Amino acid sequence: MEKVKLAARAAQPSVISMVTDITLRPSYLNSVTPIPTLPKAMTRSPLTTPERQVKGLRLQAPYPQVRVIVLDDDVNTFEHVVQVLVRYIPGMQPDQAWKLAHQIDGEGAAVVWCGPQEQGELYHQQLSAEGLTMAPLEFN
Repeated sequence: MEKVKLAARAAQPSVISMVTDITLRPSYLNSVTPIPTLPKAMTRSPLTTPERQVKGLRLQAPYPQVRVIVLDDDVNTFEHVVQVLVRYIPGMQPDQAWKLAHQIDGEGAAVVWCGPQEQGELYHQQLSAEGLTMAPLEFN
């Protein structure tokens, strides 16, 4: 009878070996199909800088630079132009905004901000939404 009990215990896997088998080879992994990967061009974030290859070296090109230009019109007052520029253009001081408002009136247009394209598009849209007459973004 003792020999039968010992043989039965030897045939049963221990709890430790069962846990090891589960953690090392879960059965559900055998039935999972791999997820297809996207081509590199489709996985690039729109916020990353464009890459290019030059003689085996991978270079990152800077974002395109743009100029935000406000045009003269007969609708907006000096005060409104100054308020909008100070509110939306980062670092814009009222004295700077007044000089730009006079330049817009005297010359017909003024560059109110220069920098990366994405920020320029935002500022262009915000100034336009406030009623300022905007020129299309100009690329540097």
